[in-house]
Amino acid sequence: MSLTPADLRAAALRTLAPATGVQAALSRLGFVQADPIRAPARAQDLTLMARVRDYRAGDLERLYPTLDAEEDIIPNYGFVTRDVQRLLHPREVPPTRVEREHPGLIADVRAVLHERGEVHPRDVIAALGARRASNYWGGKSQATTRALDALHYRGEARIVRRDGGVRVYGLAPHLDALRADPLPTPDRLRAVVRLLARLYGPLPEASLRYLTSLSGYGLPHLRADLRGALRDALKGELEGARVDGVPYVWAPGDHPGDAPAPRGVRIVNPFDPLVWDRRRFEHLHGWAYRFEAYTPAPKRTMGYYALPLLHAGRAVGWANLSVRGDTLHAQIGLRPGMRRTSAFTAALDRELDRHRAFLNAAQVAVSFDQT
Repeated sequence: MSLTPADLRAAALRTLAPATGVQAALSRLGFVQADPIRAPARAQDLTLMARVRDYRAGDLERLYPTLDAEEDIIPNYGFVTRDVQRLLHPREVPPTRVEREHPGLIADVRAVLHERGEVHPRDVIAALGARRASNYWGGKSQATTRALDALHYRGEARIVRRDGGVRVYGLAPHLDALRADPLPTPDRLRAVVRLLARLYGPLPEASLRYLTSLSGYGLPHLRADLRGALRDALKGELEGARVDGVPYVWAPGDHPGDAPAPRGVRIVNPFDPLVWDRRRFEHLHGWAYRFEAYTPAPKRTMGYYALPLLHAGRAVGWANLSVRGDTLHAQIGLRPGMRRTSAFTAALDRELDRHRAFLNAAQVAVSFDQT
């Protein structure tokens, strides 16, 4: 039986299956992308809220020291389980910009970390003095903090918790042990490809290639080998089919035709696995969603942090959410032709009430901006 876009939309919705708790959600996903913007909350909290009953904004940060969770990068920066982190280390990294600009600084920061066992960035500044270094965005930032980030990326440090959103660094003995006895490289790469296909699938083959390329930041010394692992997986392990002429792939056992028909209204964040792939989004939903946080305000068509809104599995608009006082304000934009039926309105009210509780607001005020 041939597959349709509706089959793929239903299969994609399986990522929102409810989990029994934060750890269960993390373990099932393997990776949750992080983003610092709070509009109305950080992406990692919104991703978990969509899957964990009674989740509240900030729960991940609060529970993090008790969880099987680490901050790392695959395919972007975020939170992974230690089983997933084992696929990324040992990581061979060339000298960083901060090392070139400040020779010897990494060794000095490493010494402070080993002496204290756990450090806030301000502790290292106090110990070694303030100095500036170039960052990835063309500006300047604290060189000692850049050095801490470099040690974290290398696997010599880990994030032990966050203090008001600021990363606190500690030693990473579990990664020391992994350097001594790493997983075989072919097994690591095969598992990375399988994780991406499962987390973001079913997805266009071109999108899986892009995700694999991004994951090269997590495995910088194995980029070419990772591309080879993807080629092997596409020839063998992964399943796929053409839908509207577009080659789609998915992990074994996740056949799209097995998914139940989606119901209700869901609002998700721009980095959620359900909508992350804009190529898939446009093909399956028939319009282009744009993340406009970095678009000049006069040129925005949806809003600073518009959250995709889905009804019965189809993206029908977006929501801009903000809390002012004790009220969650929801400005809803709907695609042309989308009718505000009683069933849709009731489902939207239920979804907004979930966000109200998530954000600890007392009430919801809704307005519509029909385009």
